[in-house]
Amino acid sequence: MAVLTYEGSQFMLDGEPIQLLSGAIHYFRVVPEYWEDRLLKLKACGFNTVETYVPWNMHEPQPGVYCFDGMANVERFIQLAGELGLHVIVRPSPYICAEWEFGGLPSWLLADDSLRLRCDDPAFLAHVDRYYDVLLPKLKTLQSTHGGPIIAMQIENEYGSFGNDAGYLRYLRDGMVRRGMDVLLFTSDGPTDHMLQAGSVHGHLATVNFGSGTEGAFAKLREYQAGAPLMCMEFWNGWFDHWGEPHHTRDETDVAQVLEEMLEAGASVNFYMFHGGTNFGFYNGANCQQKHQYEPTITSYDYDSLLRESGEPTAKFYAVQDVISRYRRSKEQNNDSKAGDMVLPEPIKAAAYGRVEMVHRAELLTQRDTLAVPMQRTHPEPMERLGQDYGFTSYQTRISGPRERQELIVQEVRDRALVFVDAHLLGVLERGNGGATVSFEVPLQGADLLILVENMGRINYGPYLRDPKGITEGVRHGFQFLYDWTVHCLPMRDLSGLKFTEQQQGMTADAADTPFFYRGSLHIQNTSEVKDTFLRLDGWTKGVAYVNGFNLGRYWSIGPQQTLYVPAPLLRQGDNEIILFELHGTSDAAVMFVDKPDLG
Repeated sequence: MAVLTYEGSQFMLDGEPIQLLSGAIHYFRVVPEYWEDRLLKLKACGFNTVETYVPWNMHEPQPGVYCFDGMANVERFIQLAGELGLHVIVRPSPYICAEWEFGGLPSWLLADDSLRLRCDDPAFLAHVDRYYDVLLPKLKTLQSTHGGPIIAMQIENEYGSFGNDAGYLRYLRDGMVRRGMDVLLFTSDGPTDHMLQAGSVHGHLATVNFGSGTEGAFAKLREYQAGAPLMCMEFWNGWFDHWGEPHHTRDETDVAQVLEEMLEAGASVNFYMFHGGTNFGFYNGANCQQKHQYEPTITSYDYDSLLRESGEPTAKFYAVQDVISRYRRSKEQNNDSKAGDMVLPEPIKAAAYGRVEMVHRAELLTQRDTLAVPMQRTHPEPMERLGQDYGFTSYQTRISGPRERQELIVQEVRDRALVFVDAHLLGVLERGNGGATVSFEVPLQGADLLILVENMGRINYGPYLRDPKGITEGVRHGFQFLYDWTVHCLPMRDLSGLKFTEQQQGMTADAADTPFFYRGSLHIQNTSEVKDTFLRLDGWTKGVAYVNGFNLGRYWSIGPQQTLYVPAPLLRQGDNEIILFELHGTSDAAVMFVDKPDLG
């Protein structure tokens, strides 16, 4: 039974000193067939530990409905890490941030307007307790105290950046202990006074998160925790991207230098990220530090980390590997479960499968009843009150006429709305873009108003974490509120009922103002090895891509991301169905499969 403890400033495992060299890999951002490849590369780089968050929203998509299979099989991921000789740090707090949709909190929490998040609110804690009653028993037998690889768990995540409810933190701690979590428990926060004061739990290890400024960060941690081990629980060696911004990169020599500073200080470290992976589906989060500066995260979570999104080692990988190797030789450390004694696994190959014509299409507005059962509501309600989690929501009403031209006011759109009057697109209203307006006259016979709203990702960090989607307050034409709405919830999980028609030459021109599904087929020869590839979408505007029914995620021509990663396990020999849900049309109804990513 291996137990992680500490004596003074030294971590001890099984009574022997250990310096934790950890890297973050999120099992929920990597297809399961590639978990072993990524973990072996972590070990080959010299790490002895892997760290992962646990996203509540993936594991309890609806209240009392649980998912722990496929990409959500956290138990198998932890077991595999242990089989490969790695220790595991698990961060199963209700909130994880992680640039993940709603910071890992389930969207259905927002159906209750009175519920308060991340505090000692009985309604919130009742949901946490129900979830922990299912999750934590799965982790209990995987702890090192039971012969498993888990050596430490986090109580809450960067709580000092959000609130100061000490009773809430104690409640989470007590709930973990009561359910048999008996490994080292810790917190992690930014290295500032207010964050460490509010985010720490008395009697438990505090750690800090930073990307640079090692000496100052650890000095601040010592002020609050003198004599305990130093650990950077999140060493931000790269960064994430928002739509419409440049792709972030960080020089490998800078990363290596900061790592050396931490190692020379005797500190342990967890690289955030070692391997970023992908925000498949609708799981990307968003930032909003100021009320009207909404910034959704892109589909790729490459993070400019040590492994690319598709798993290839980067220059940063080799720079870090070199530092760890030199440091280990100089210190003659042999207590790290033989980390770094393995060679890299065989590279995963990529293929350029070429051009695929999208030969069929289906119009959304005429097939909404195929995708959803219509609901009647007096006024438009947010997505969560309708029982919907992700995707799009269609709101439609009839306005009597005649009426003079007046502005349409949506209070408030979250996050992006296409406005149609009598099936003609009049404009787009986008959260944070106060300059965009739509106005229209209503003829004598009246008009149909349809508003298609896209949830572009719930906020995952900061003071505006509570982020309901759809139309959250109401709709006005001028000063008059509009009532009597027909609503279609469009989570876009099952597209099998769509009726496609064959595209004719020149049909792309008439689709620019109407959302369509486009379908094509990628054929892979039965004699060929199925390989990774990247879906390139030149000429397309904005939408969602599917391969064999799997939601790859969002694309948007504003970038920086210009390709979507398609792991080989999602493909098969023979025909592969490709579907794009395109909001604004394309100049060329075809896609390209290339062998290299383009993240801008």
